[in-house]
Amino acid sequence: MKGTFRSLKSFNYRVWAGGAIVSNVGTWMQRTAQDWIVLTQLTRHNATAVGVVMALQFGPQVLLLPLTGFAADHLDRRKLLIATQASMGALALGLGLLTITGLIQLWHVYLFAFLLGCVTAFDAPARQTFVSELVGEADLSNAVGLNSTSFNAARMIGPAIAGVLIATVGSGWVFLINAISFAAVLCSLSLLRVGELHLHHKAVRTRGSLAEGFRYVWKRPDLKTILLMLFLIGTFGINFPIFISTMSVTVFHAGAREYGLLTSIMAIGSVTGALLSARREKPRLDLLFISAAILGFGFALAAVMPNYWLFGLALIVIGVSAQTFTTSTISLVQLSTEPVMRGRVMALLLAIALGGTPIGAPFVGWVADTFGPRWALGVGAAAGFTAAIVGIRYLRKHRRLRVRMDAGRLRFSFDGGHPMPGLHPSKPPLVEEEAVSVAETKG
Repeated sequence: MKGTFRSLKSFNYRVWAGGAIVSNVGTWMQRTAQDWIVLTQLTRHNATAVGVVMALQFGPQVLLLPLTGFAADHLDRRKLLIATQASMGALALGLGLLTITGLIQLWHVYLFAFLLGCVTAFDAPARQTFVSELVGEADLSNAVGLNSTSFNAARMIGPAIAGVLIATVGSGWVFLINAISFAAVLCSLSLLRVGELHLHHKAVRTRGSLAEGFRYVWKRPDLKTILLMLFLIGTFGINFPIFISTMSVTVFHAGAREYGLLTSIMAIGSVTGALLSARREKPRLDLLFISAAILGFGFALAAVMPNYWLFGLALIVIGVSAQTFTTSTISLVQLSTEPVMRGRVMALLLAIALGGTPIGAPFVGWVADTFGPRWALGVGAAAGFTAAIVGIRYLRKHRRLRVRMDAGRLRFSFDGGHPMPGLHPSKPPLVEEEAVSVAETKG
């Protein structure tokens, strides 16, 4: 793992990472508790209701897209993050108090999910693009991978803790602990050395600047392909709360502890995928369609697993491939986008990744309720395979993709195609990617 943790040499990134891991643990605790009370306390195992909560939480990514991208490109990102993180902590506090006092109802969860979605819509693009201010362009891909590692390491810890707390003291205390955890990231933001930030020139405020992000992406067939793949997987594949909760409750008849453990097991794969992404000096185009195909295989495998533990093993495959895909996507898009456009393009990316949830989550929940959770996993498999086909089609059409076997390894070669600013600027027109071993394709 030489160079895997190189971004931690920066004081600002170390401080940020320390606060983020504490807050991320709290966030995963709340997600677990929220899905659990909706599925088992406020409804009678209604997966569609879980899908509605996800739709309300991620829908604002689309509704507020012009404003969120504009804010990330034009406002002070550190100050914007202080405001959004404090607001998210206040919402967790309110939900916790309602739950502890026994006043919580399903519509309360819907309302808080929507409000959290509105705040997150401003927080996410600012947080993603703030990474480049912490470490600079040279270590950006590494920092993105480490951020994903932190987020998914918290996924291993948070749900397991939440499962125990739900069973012992109740979901309300989980929400309150999450509210307290936001103090860590607020402290880290206040302790940053502002003078050492790698600040970029802010975008000039002009009429029509909100639409520039759309026009910029529309002229880039590479970005359009990446975002289409992300839409397919984000809409129909990354609905893990529905998949795991319904399989846990209705198929394996497990309790809160077992549900939390399954989420933590999948995070083992996610952390592995994030670390492998951080290790790579640059993200690679071929990893997108390879990881999408493996994700489809992982979903198909999970759908036919006969017992709890084998299902957990399949979740590790899903975690590795999903994290490899999403981390590589974020790195590729950021590195191939001009700095003055990065906030708007990242807002568009996040809107596609999360904004498709209002379409996909209720649909996947309905499939789980109507045909069973295993069929819902089949929807995820179809999404992964379709995204892989989209990626292969782009590389064949625009980059003349060629595949061959060499000493038991797959080798991919393709033409340079459309220039991607900041990504492999010195490569010759014909690009031969590194050999991909079987072990690495699983990452």
